[in-house]
Amino acid sequence: MKHILRYSFSIALLVFGCTAQAQQTKTQTPAKKDSVTITPKKERYGVRIGVDLFKLSRSVYDSDYKGIEFVGDYRLTRKYYLAAEIGNENKTTDEDQINFTTKGSYLRFGFDYNAHENWLDLENMIYVGLRYGISTFSQELNSYKVYNPNPYFNESTDVGIGDKYSGLSAQWLEAVVGLKTQVFKNTFVGFSIRLSTLVANNQPNGFENLYIPGFNKTYSGDFGFGFNYTVSYFLPLYKKQVKMDAKKSENKDSGKKAKE
Repeated sequence: MKHILRYSFSIALLVFGCTAQAQQTKTQTPAKKDSVTITPKKERYGVRIGVDLFKLSRSVYDSDYKGIEFVGDYRLTRKYYLAAEIGNENKTTDEDQINFTTKGSYLRFGFDYNAHENWLDLENMIYVGLRYGISTFSQELNSYKVYNPNPYFNESTDVGIGDKYSGLSAQWLEAVVGLKTQVFKNTFVGFSIRLSTLVANNQPNGFENLYIPGFNKTYSGDFGFGFNYTVSYFLPLYKKQVKMDAKKSENKDSGKKAKE
């Protein structure tokens, strides 16, 4: 009986020693950090081309207007895009005192900066930009009204002219604010507002350029306002890996660990 107790005590002592040793080893061993593998994100670069739907629709319902505008941009960097618009307009302006027809073509070119932070694989844009515009056109003065100080004699004040002025030109700077949203694969719709100021304006003697293709109606002689509503298609050319900042990477790691 004595030997059995001694044998049992020895086994218990051995088991206790092994347990204590294992517990000490576990405490001293540093916890292994969870590793999170981040797949490098790649973004598409290419050319986007489209058309201004507003000018197309206006050509249908407005008999005094015919016009078309093509738009395009090229993704230069992650945030900056080269952009351009080219178009043609034929517009008859009929106001209280004057009626004239403007015909011509124009080109606007510059850049856009995308301020939108897309997540996942979105490629939308909320942008601001600058353009330099050039237009060549002609004006035809159809008729105008002469001020009649004695309207009681029923004299006609409408004067038919038909004078044509060709070889006219104008140049301007333009600030742009707009957005583009992907509605289908590679298909985008967009809207932009434009404020312009003339830097050069070649106009005929005795007649102002009240309407300039691409610039639209002139206000106070030098300022213009315009907008467009576009649909465009993206042609991808290549992909670039996104360079992530260390802070952003740490934030993503901590976010994933918190979810786990």
